[in-house]
Amino acid sequence: MSNLDQKPAPAVCGRQAATGPVKDLLTGRQVPLGESTVVRRLLPNLGRRMVGAWCFVDHYGPDDIADEPGMQVPPHPHMGLQTVSWLHEGSVLHRDSLGSLQTVRPRELGLMTSGRAISHSEESPREHARLLHGAQLWVALPDAHRRTAPAFEHHPELPVVSAGGLEARLILGSLDGTASPGTAYTALTGADLTLREGAAHRLPVEEGFEYAVLAMSGSVDVDGVLVEPGSILYLGCGRRELPLRARTDAAVLLLGGEPFEERLVMWWNFIARSGEEIAQARTEWMEGSRFGEVHGYDGARLAAPALPAVPLRPRGRAR
Repeated sequence: MSNLDQKPAPAVCGRQAATGPVKDLLTGRQVPLGESTVVRRLLPNLGRRMVGAWCFVDHYGPDDIADEPGMQVPPHPHMGLQTVSWLHEGSVLHRDSLGSLQTVRPRELGLMTSGRAISHSEESPREHARLLHGAQLWVALPDAHRRTAPAFEHHPELPVVSAGGLEARLILGSLDGTASPGTAYTALTGADLTLREGAAHRLPVEEGFEYAVLAMSGSVDVDGVLVEPGSILYLGCGRRELPLRARTDAAVLLLGGEPFEERLVMWWNFIARSGEEIAQARTEWMEGSRFGEVHGYDGARLAAPALPAVPLRPRGRAR
């Protein structure tokens, strides 16, 4: 999925980990995505830029698209990151410059590694379900892997851990000794947690990871803090377990990972280490080079916005 903001502010990214456990509840901002979809952008956030290598989180829906085209994101470029498409309802048709053509359905992993350069489109199929509900997430690639060859993976079956009224499906990385088949380049966790009303559980987590919990549906107390759709709770590091209690039937995303050490610049759909790299990537996209071509999408590709007047500089965890 693209950041369709035509005046994107440069995002200063890097380590933002707390040294110990915290409970920082953040709300998302509403951002239009294409013709008929509005998302809640939860990362980057005014109060939090990254959680481990997770650097971008959009939550959308549930939207009634029975009489609408649904998601329509034209071909656009990416570099230096991975995109994770995650659905609870509906379906999304993915096309990319590698020739991939894949429909991603609820609780299937669509994982695209941009590496040095890729372009893709995402759209609701012409014949689609009434509701569309999901999340789009980005993972920053570390310097050693950010120029890797682009790739697309589709994993319809993912491992599940069940206990105490909780079902945890591994999206990416590992949790409680179980690992996702998706390719990861840093130590991290991405899991979809489904809880029955009244379920209470203490979920084992890695003490050296920082974590955040995003509510997809329902209401959950996370270490005593109520988390509902439209918000994300940043939890910091230093935990060995995470108390969860469902007030209703609920589903949340658990995101975590080792604090990301590198200094980054994130602008539009690019992650780089300097403003010069960003400017070069924008030029190459506009010239039609490097990022390849997406075939089969019914519409024009997305033009890059103008670069900001201020220099794009990499930063670390300090503001």
